[in-house]
Amino acid sequence: MRNIFITAVFLAFAVPISAQDFNRGVDAYRSGDYVTAMNEWRPLAEQGNMIAQYALGVMYDLGEGVAKDSKEAIKWYSLAAEQGYALAQYNLGIIYEIGEGVSQDSKEAIKWYRQAAAQDYALAQYALGVMYDLGEGITQNSKEAVNWYRRSADQGYALAQYALGVIYEKGEGITQDYKQAVQWYRQAAEQRYAIAQYALGVMYENGVGVLQDNVTAHMWYNLSAANGNDLGGKNRNEVAKKMSSEDIFKAKAMARKCMSSDYKNCGE
Repeated sequence: MRNIFITAVFLAFAVPISAQDFNRGVDAYRSGDYVTAMNEWRPLAEQGNMIAQYALGVMYDLGEGVAKDSKEAIKWYSLAAEQGYALAQYNLGIIYEIGEGVSQDSKEAIKWYRQAAAQDYALAQYALGVMYDLGEGITQNSKEAVNWYRRSADQGYALAQYALGVIYEKGEGITQDYKQAVQWYRQAAEQRYAIAQYALGVMYENGVGVLQDNVTAHMWYNLSAANGNDLGGKNRNEVAKKMSSEDIFKAKAMARKCMSSDYKNCGE
């Protein structure tokens, strides 16, 4: 979650802001001049600009240009969140979920995730799905988990797509449907999500939801390994024991083609 949290600040920069000072702060931040960014944004934040407030929260949270200070981060996130800024609401949700700088409070986390999710913020929708899925701070509800995962997945969020794949494969809170599982795993896999690539390899190796195909399984395991999943490499080596040298060569060529096409139409 922390990686999601860090990248979130750059989404804020895509929001149109007319204030020249804010844009100077953006330029400074992107160049690594955090002190100048802070100096440009603080007056705007103090005037109530919610995006500047959010940006200050990120800088205090990460210790960029200032000493890391969780309480100051929460202060600025809260000011932005109370004005309805979804990224700040989401980050507050993370802070309360993990208890960083505050007492851990799953119910408070859900409150902020829900507000951001209501604005169609995909990361918050996924986070809310996880809370329902695990029953953290709320009664466990698989149907609600599926609802929020789907809303996030439909926006292209790979973690939600993978989560839906797992739910369809296991039939949790929904009718078991291996073909749907494969579909969602594939969408996440095409975004280079290594765990989904591994899961897709398993489906092909075992012929679940798809025709059994060791060559395609090897390809997905290989791609998963290339994207940092050790299990992908292990399964690739195991499935290779059942394959001819010609099929292994074909699988490797398919993996190279997949990578060169930015993971589109892999295995076709």
